[in-house]
Amino acid sequence: MRVLGVDPGLTRCGVGVVEGAAGRRLTMVGVGVVRTPAEAETAERLVLIERGIEQWLDEHRPEYVAVERVFSQHNVRTVMGTAQASAVAMLCAARRGLPVALHTPSEVKAAVTGSGRADKAQVGSMVTRLLRLDAPPKPADAADALALAICHIWRAPAANRLQQIAAAHRSTVPARLPKGTR
Repeated sequence: MRVLGVDPGLTRCGVGVVEGAAGRRLTMVGVGVVRTPAEAETAERLVLIERGIEQWLDEHRPEYVAVERVFSQHNVRTVMGTAQASAVAMLCAARRGLPVALHTPSEVKAAVTGSGRADKAQVGSMVTRLLRLDAPPKPADAADALALAICHIWRAPAANRLQQIAAAHRSTVPARLPKGTR
């Protein structure tokens, strides 16, 4: 499985591609950051992020795209930019018919370090170990993108199995009509 992880942001959008399977050795295919100038208009920045992600999709041909799920922060302006960059990543993937998975920061931290409260240094350290790198990828956005890809590789088989079970259950359980509509 080849996954493009995207750590969305308007100024620095981390991107990382990991290849592997649950229980098997993981390999980093590529890592980087799509940068936009802070003084540029938001619409222009989003176009630059789109172009950058499209280049990563063209070059690395992932089978899945894992994006950090935006969560509420204290700074509404920051969360808006992150959400907009996240939407661009999802749009680029959907345009190509690639499945998109959203993972929360604590889910990613727990998958990679064993603790949902790990700090950036711990995530970077574990990404370095898991991918057998010489040093943690810099900036932290790049390491976070790789962590997202790793999280998806490890969690996707279980999530897919749960979806299959739920779908099978829905098809065998008769639909219940609300009271008074029979």
